[in-house]
Amino acid sequence: MSGFYSDLSYSDELKEGVDFYMNPKGFRVMTEMYLRNRGWCCGNGCTHCPYHPKAIKGNTNLRTK
Repeated sequence: MSGFYSDLSYSDELKEGVDFYMNPKGFRVMTEMYLRNRGWCCGNGCTHCPYHPKAIKGNTNLRTK
């Protein structure tokens, strides 16, 4: 399996409210902490993407605040 969902083998270990939350439309939104700990950008333009530039698959450059 490749792409964004290739790292979803962890899904049983995710903690709602820590690693993700559900938005009003029912989508799982990953937290900045989870995305930062994952270590790379998936390229999907996540709401809380900690990488710069945003939405560049494989990017590991963290943005500075």
